[in-house]
Amino acid sequence: MKLKSHCTFFQTLSSIAWKRKAGPQCRLWSSDRPTAPLGARILTDPKKVFEHNMWDHVQWSHQEKEDARKKAIENSSVQIPLEERDKYDKEAGKYWDEFYKTHQNKFFKDRNWLFFEFPELLSHRREGFGVEEGQCNVAVPASKSDICNNKDPQPVQSERFSAHSSPHTEHRGGVIDGAVSSCGGSGRNNEMWKKMNTFPGSEATFRIFEVGCGAGNSVFPIVNALKDKSVFLYCCDFSPQAVELVKTHQNYSRVRCHAFVHDVCEEAATFPFPDESLDIILLVFVLSSIHPERMQGVVNRLTQLLKPGGTLLFRDYGRYDLSQLRFKRGRCLSENFYVRGDGTCVYFFTKDEVHNLFSNAGLNEIQNLEDRRLQVNRGKGVVMRRVWMQSKYHKPLAHSDP
Repeated sequence: MKLKSHCTFFQTLSSIAWKRKAGPQCRLWSSDRPTAPLGARILTDPKKVFEHNMWDHVQWSHQEKEDARKKAIENSSVQIPLEERDKYDKEAGKYWDEFYKTHQNKFFKDRNWLFFEFPELLSHRREGFGVEEGQCNVAVPASKSDICNNKDPQPVQSERFSAHSSPHTEHRGGVIDGAVSSCGGSGRNNEMWKKMNTFPGSEATFRIFEVGCGAGNSVFPIVNALKDKSVFLYCCDFSPQAVELVKTHQNYSRVRCHAFVHDVCEEAATFPFPDESLDIILLVFVLSSIHPERMQGVVNRLTQLLKPGGTLLFRDYGRYDLSQLRFKRGRCLSENFYVRGDGTCVYFFTKDEVHNLFSNAGLNEIQNLEDRRLQVNRGKGVVMRRVWMQSKYHKPLAHSDP
């Protein structure tokens, strides 16, 4: 599928294999619906449903919502016995390592759609230079921004939560260049770095951190696109096997990226950079694999890492997504929280839950959207309803932001 755009900052992404024709397409960024990069293909004639693989901004009827609610109630009516649930905490590391030993880097597709949905990843290019002609200001609330859009952008690939920070009690500490860090806590995190003159990426002026990087399906699209020496990317994962896949990738460069093993649920684990040193934190299908009772603590700790004015970018599963409704009875751990056959876990969010997680951590909402799509298997004649959450939250500037 060819994409159309004349927006300046998208032209720099030629290293990513997107084919497109020239042509202006700018659309209003509305708080009532996903931004235009999430898709503008609207199904108006049900008879044409099999003409494309994906339809955007699909509205559910009252009956469809009620059917989905009943299905979720049914498949969660029989839960995993209490005495068996603990193993999915304690053995989480084993489950994720087995997953990556089995699938290597072949399970997920590269997330080349990131720059359409999160143009904030490119916002460093305007700092100190102003906004160039054809660019759009993305660092403002969604309801007030015009955003450049490519027609018919690549649909978001169906993800199987690549987050690897599942709650547990066995895995402890972060890893910096292979050495386990024994210092703990966010306060101690800063104390450690105050005693040191440098840290990985310390000379960069724009720093991005992806939590739950998996085999690098977000890492390498970002690394390949952002070759400015002023930009540095950190990425971590719960699974040592996943981090090793990133470090041995042909495009991995220690000059531009630092990959490390880290359990974001572990309060005592430190990070390889100080607090308030990050411009962007990327959470793509990561929180859903964390036990709901631990999510708030994780978001609180990550918020401390953001600079004032920094942005947290979030995408994950929404309530009543197809993958939730497909679970059989007996796979539910708790309300809207399930375990798959391989032992990895997934939670399904609502807009209110997402908002509460980030606002309770002191972040201001830029965008909080429910992305409903119709995914079509034309070969089998099957229509599937997908639901994802997409949100952007901003850390206030001290004594200035509301």
